Amino acid sequence: MEKGLYPIITLKKGKNESLQRCHPWVFSGAIQHSSQPLEEGELVDVYSAEGSFLARGYCEIGSIAVRVLTFKEEVIDSAFLKRRLESALDLRKKIGLIRPDNTIYRLVHGEGDFLPGLVVDVYGSVAVIQAHTIGMHLLRESVRDVLLQAPFSEIIKSVYYKSDTTLPFKAEVDFTSGLIGGEKFADNYALENGIKIYPDILRGQKTGFFVDQRENRTLLEHYSKGASVLNMFCYSGGFSIYALRGGAKRVVSVDSSAKAIEMMQRNIDENKSVWSKDATHEAYVEDAFRYLDRVEPGEFDVVVLDPPAFAKHRKVLHNALQGYRKLNVAAMSKMNSGSILFTFSCSQAVSPEQFRQAVFTAALQAGKQVRILHQLTQPMDHPVSIYHPEGEYLKGLVLYID
Repeated sequence: MEKGLYPIITLKKGKNESLQRCHPWVFSGAIQHSSQPLEEGELVDVYSAEGSFLARGYCEIGSIAVRVLTFKEEVIDSAFLKRRLESALDLRKKIGLIRPDNTIYRLVHGEGDFLPGLVVDVYGSVAVIQAHTIGMHLLRESVRDVLLQAPFSEIIKSVYYKSDTTLPFKAEVDFTSGLIGGEKFADNYALENGIKIYPDILRGQKTGFFVDQRENRTLLEHYSKGASVLNMFCYSGGFSIYALRGGAKRVVSVDSSAKAIEMMQRNIDENKSVWSKDATHEAYVEDAFRYLDRVEPGEFDVVVLDPPAFAKHRKVLHNALQGYRKLNVAAMSKMNSGSILFTFSCSQAVSPEQFRQAVFTAALQAGKQVRILHQLTQPMDHPVSIYHPEGEYLKGLVLYID
């Protein structure tokens, strides 16, 4: 392909290694110069100091200066997006995720599906697009057009754009979230492993539901028979419903947001047919530490701690780790021998080792002997490129308290 199709960014001498290892980010410190002034989100080619082509992507403002879309000299157009999106769809079909009893899944997971900065979650026949970069924001209509064509049109009838909270805060972008293609859609439930979930697409967190805990909720279901279960940071109640379906005798859901509790209660009410009439469910709008402080020792057999991200960037990493430590101490100190703790971190800035160390310190401070039963991560529809380990953001431990 002829050189000059896109503006050229040239790297400093010796800064080729990460791209030669197929890592999809170019950091600003590696750049020598660009062939012309660039607008954020503009497509660019990346060349070595010696003049050889390395990668093609879009530029950004900040420490990550380029996110790579391809390491080949291919045109970035609708046909390119169609190939990538069809590859993502094929993966979800091959792992058996798209089926009548499961109509909630992530169709595109950023770098894990070789489309950095793009998330697409599907709820029934509605696809929710979320851009985390200006580059993907500029491609949103092309993504929409592909999603409304075959083979996607067999599943997707509506495309909703929701990037108010995910685009870079310094970006000067004028847009309104809303339906950008297809049919108007009603407020309706979709299915996760046969459980009815009402995603709050218009106003809820993320794209409307926390899609990434599906397999971990299934594991909780396995441990819930006959148990008293506490679900902290319950949001829309996914863990609570799985626990009830698993045979829990009592489930308590706690969240500091009244809106979250309202969403959770709707989902609870919709799924009452899937658990025993003898089971009880309680819900509280309360701060997590305040609620844990008044829990009776041994009151719960199983506790779930799934807090929001404590660290969205490395500058607050220390405070985040202290937050995880304090939260786990508060929970463990109220747990008797034989109880089980599900504890999570969704902070990308926190490594699995750092999270495990914070939980280890919590166990020491709580004076508990603890054994690890499971080490958890994100599900199959949130794949991690082997060349981009930063894509592994969800960490979880299932602990047996002795």
